[in-house]
Amino acid sequence: MKIWRPLIKCLVVAAVCLAALLVYRSLQRYTWDEIEESVLSIAGIRLVAAFGFVILSYACLGMFDALGVRYAGKPLAYHKTALASFTSLSIGHNVGMAALSSGAVRYRFYSRWGLQPQDIAKVIVFCGATVGLGLATLGGIAMLLDVNGSDDFFGLGRGERAAIGFACLAVPAAYLLLCAFVRRPLPVRSWRFTPPDLSLAIGQIIVGTLNFLCVASAIRQLLLAFTDVGFLQVASAYVTANLGALVSHVPGGLGVLEAVMLNLLPGTSAIGALIAFRVLYFFVPLAIGVPVLIASEAYYRRQGSAYSGRTAEGKA
Repeated sequence: MKIWRPLIKCLVVAAVCLAALLVYRSLQRYTWDEIEESVLSIAGIRLVAAFGFVILSYACLGMFDALGVRYAGKPLAYHKTALASFTSLSIGHNVGMAALSSGAVRYRFYSRWGLQPQDIAKVIVFCGATVGLGLATLGGIAMLLDVNGSDDFFGLGRGERAAIGFACLAVPAAYLLLCAFVRRPLPVRSWRFTPPDLSLAIGQIIVGTLNFLCVASAIRQLLLAFTDVGFLQVASAYVTANLGALVSHVPGGLGVLEAVMLNLLPGTSAIGALIAFRVLYFFVPLAIGVPVLIASEAYYRRQGSAYSGRTAEGKA
């Protein structure tokens, strides 16, 4: 453990520095005139609505961790899990390799609140599974409900969309069956996965789907400033773009998200909407999360110094 702590601290510092660099390099892709013109062309009510959905999304992400600590057998108050989740993901979303980058930040918080490394690993795996379940559920629902949509979207016909939709929904369905009937640990390579209780599994699917519903709603609010696009079309495109970003491991899906969204939504030249989304969903939380992390590190360092001082006085 003494070896891991300095490594975790180094990872946190590296994540903060890399996040700051990414903000700078990301903004270099566009001129300030382009950014200003794009954002100003979006009505204020659209920006407010989109940011409201961003806030709801991060609230859902806080529930990921709230359920995760329950799964690990170490339940905590929601304000604690929300703080750990927001701070870690505001950085992890921008840095990329979220399991590692956000996991390092999560470790800093949860280790102070009594969780052991194996407990924190369970939380991280649980949250990762919730992401996958949410994407599969939303993707399946969007495909099935939009099965009669235009045939040129994705280049798929009705039958193909229906097949993909059912295949996506088969993932959460199989997960629920597993959690309902299997109570023993399952070997997964070198470690064992214990299925959560059915109530926790249902909670995973609900909050995971709600999270991506909020994200898709935020994007649609911004796209409506440029084009009349349906929610189901945006949801299907976002799920596909998100999968591409996850597979590519590009920090924050930078460029991948925009390219896939614009390709899957033909006729939209609304790069301004996607720039605004990146600012609202990635950069604004990052601008809050990094100072919060630094402030929390300073606070707990002072707390630790004060505790050490009191202990030394007591021994004297």
